[in-house]
Amino acid sequence: MDLRAAGLAGDPVATMVVEAAVAPLKSEPDPFGPLATTLLHGEVVDVYGTVEGWSHVRARGCGYIGHIPAATLGPVGSEITHVVALPMTHLYAAPTIKGEPVGVLFLNSPVRVEAEDGAFLRLASGLHIEKTHLAATGDHARDFVKVARMFLHAPYLWGGNTVQGIDCSGLVQAAMLRCGHQVLRDSDMQEASIGTSVDPDGPLKRGDLMFWRGHVGIMVGAKTILHATEYTLRVVEEPFAAMRARLAGIGLDVTSVKRP
Repeated sequence: MDLRAAGLAGDPVATMVVEAAVAPLKSEPDPFGPLATTLLHGEVVDVYGTVEGWSHVRARGCGYIGHIPAATLGPVGSEITHVVALPMTHLYAAPTIKGEPVGVLFLNSPVRVEAEDGAFLRLASGLHIEKTHLAATGDHARDFVKVARMFLHAPYLWGGNTVQGIDCSGLVQAAMLRCGHQVLRDSDMQEASIGTSVDPDGPLKRGDLMFWRGHVGIMVGAKTILHATEYTLRVVEEPFAAMRARLAGIGLDVTSVKRP
């Protein structure tokens, strides 16, 4: 990405991490403007300047450039040891499920574990997460389709990438990241960079990525597709043939199929 063209000439003035559970990244510093994407707790950003409460940043993970509320950022902490392995988990002040949660974290959020405390792990922040909700860094899931299916019925959100709200390319990105593969954020970028091309009319396999102009879905099997869609405003599974016919009816047909 051309940083100068994006208004990021020169070196960053700071490197920081997202301290909020999830933070909006926007093309313009406008609280009511559309999302470009969302960044998770623990994600690292290079900060190029802060004006009127908005920091102009480049996210190191996805490479996105935009504006994020400065209040959601904090100093870089210790090296991470684990990531959240479920779509969402609760944070507790004490190692007991009977306590009231004091926060949440989302899939792929990086954390540092300091100690084991019964059925919980204590984070560097002093808060606790149930130990089975985390995975050690490097302990990747093996089936990104299985990961993506955990988001069934999650609400659709343009620019979202958490179970609170997710879009089509965010679903692909989140599921593949849990499996150790950092892919680009937008569907057109994914279409250009992921896997090898296969015939959309040929035999399809689990994990094939189906692309339309501005949309991507994940084949669960040869005849069923999983996707986050504006049509139902949630993540759904449906027959691929029916979906393809519906989109063809509004002038959209498959542009490519990629096999990761």
